[in-house]
Amino acid sequence: MRTALLVSLLTLLTGFAAPAAADPAVPPGFRPASTSWTGPAAGYVLGYVPCANSWCPALLATADGGRHWRRLGAPPMALPDNHNHVALTVISDRVAYVSDGVHLLATRDSGVSWHPLGLLGAREPYYLAKVAEAGGRVFAVLTTFGDGRGSTLLYSAAAGVPVLAPVPGFAVTGGITYGDVATGGGVQVSLGADYGTERYWTSRDGVRFTPADPPCPPGTVASLAGVRDRQVVALCGSSPGSPQPGSTARSLRHAPSLGGVFSGGDAAPAAGITQGFAAASPSSATVAAEGGGSGFLHRTADGGRTWTTTVLSDRGLSLTDLDFPGGGTGVVVDGRPDADGGSAVYRTTDDGRTWREVRFGA
Repeated sequence: MRTALLVSLLTLLTGFAAPAAADPAVPPGFRPASTSWTGPAAGYVLGYVPCANSWCPALLATADGGRHWRRLGAPPMALPDNHNHVALTVISDRVAYVSDGVHLLATRDSGVSWHPLGLLGAREPYYLAKVAEAGGRVFAVLTTFGDGRGSTLLYSAAAGVPVLAPVPGFAVTGGITYGDVATGGGVQVSLGADYGTERYWTSRDGVRFTPADPPCPPGTVASLAGVRDRQVVALCGSSPGSPQPGSTARSLRHAPSLGGVFSGGDAAPAAGITQGFAAASPSSATVAAEGGGSGFLHRTADGGRTWTTTVLSDRGLSLTDLDFPGGGTGVVVDGRPDADGGSAVYRTTDDGRTWREVRFGA
């Protein structure tokens, strides 16, 4: 019988609450918006600080798991009035991308300079949902919408090229469209429409793609994780609000290798609307969800047979950037910088069993 154990974060954080000394690299009033880590100890946090009746960006980096921070050149990306997530994607200590869903900036010199990337043929309204780099190429998933009809396309270009273009054949259209791209052990692309049309491709080099059977059964949407110990893990989710408001039916699926056939279907807890998905290993995976004014982290350590649920906070706005960069370490951002409840970065060092808030100052 599957279990769903609700764990209070206050209990989990016992022993971690000692105040941190002020770090001179952290500007006063810093509130995180997005985080991206290239390893267990090497992380980057893009945040905002109050300035002149507005919010100014600030970019921090750590090499020791958040004990100390250094300041990098921040991208000129305003905090959107429409509450779009400002997403930071760091590829290496020199290369990073940031997007507010409409604009895309890149640096290839550790933040010394930031340059806009164009999206050939893209016309607003659209939303840039995901950016990744692998095999010397940049990939982006872009969804256009309007008049009850939309499309989701895969954009790509060689790394360093200032304009991304649609990849021929990688597009779906419908009333509701969506997609995902995952890197690590290869490249995976999933595109879908109206919870009925699902397409899926894999590539080992980021150049040559092969169609494969979709990870998820009809009626569900795939959220992709990278290859973990040669296996591929995907989360299959129903439309938001199903089977009831504030919930999402979910199941975990596995493939034995990149391009292999997915199987399984162990049900995950349904509480909350899915905000993110990441796998630390083939057996350990976590779902970030929001519902009823609370943030949930649903975790399995046995491939989906049983689950535990951590109630992360009562901010109840968004959980973003969930990722496990290695060594049992994971991160997630809770809330938004301009929200009444603010925002925070949480980090785990035990595959998601316990989480603690990353402290940026006194």
